Amino acid sequence: GNCIGADGKIHTSFNQTITATGRLSSTEPNLQNIPIRIELGRLIRKVFIPAEDYVFVDADYSQIELRILAHMSGDEKLIEAYNSGQDIHSTTASQVFHVPFEEVTPLLRRNAKAVNFGIVYGISAFGLSQDLDISRKEAQEYIDRYFETYPKIKEFLDGTVVKAKEEGCVRTLYHRRRPVPELTSSNFMQRAFGERIAMNSPLQGTAADIMKIAMIHVDRRLRSMKSRIILQVHDELLIETAPEELEAVKQILQEEMTGAADLLVNLEIDVHEGVNWYEAK
Repeated sequence: GNCIGADGKIHTSFNQTITATGRLSSTEPNLQNIPIRIELGRLIRKVFIPAEDYVFVDADYSQIELRILAHMSGDEKLIEAYNSGQDIHSTTASQVFHVPFEEVTPLLRRNAKAVNFGIVYGISAFGLSQDLDISRKEAQEYIDRYFETYPKIKEFLDGTVVKAKEEGCVRTLYHRRRPVPELTSSNFMQRAFGERIAMNSPLQGTAADIMKIAMIHVDRRLRSMKSRIILQVHDELLIETAPEELEAVKQILQEEMTGAADLLVNLEIDVHEGVNWYEAK
């Protein structure tokens, strides 16, 4: 009950300077860790409701870190895969596992998806083998074939680590710095951790920068309206929306979130609406 304000609503605190990557964090209560992966946890979102007579509109960036990776690495194959408008995981599966696009099975797509997202987090063969329940040898083959398919991604990630060792930090697309002292540690585990940070921070940090730019622009346009940004969860914005402003709010989110950065690939968002957060997600 101590989280409930005088107005009968729950108010979280957003922190600008807590996370190392530059994302906002949420405390007392943390509304960013409401479960999403497991259906039982997702049901908790049903208790989050907008003010009376309002609806929720939820917009989240689609694969933003992978798109930023395409931009920052300049890998033509990945850029082309995005700009062709085909499903990115199926395209990756087709190229990495050498099967025609139309013959990609759900299993191959799932494996490619794990590799796509794993690469963004600097995943090891060990981590991938556990995620996909395959041998480490097989996982290493997947990773090798991925880098053969997208050679500039390998160059970019390796180069980022080398530069981070030299400079002691990594930078986002907007030149925001994150120190990576772990890279010079005498402890192997710490150094490996530092390498993953060096690979992921420019991507996650740039995603955080883009979201903040989008929030400022969305907020600016909502100032003259009844609707308001009510919550931000990493790549997702939740808007408390007046019903008569529904289409306008969706339009604003579409324009400002996809227009927040000019990358070599388009930014895309998924937009949903509902009477509670569960329905809107």
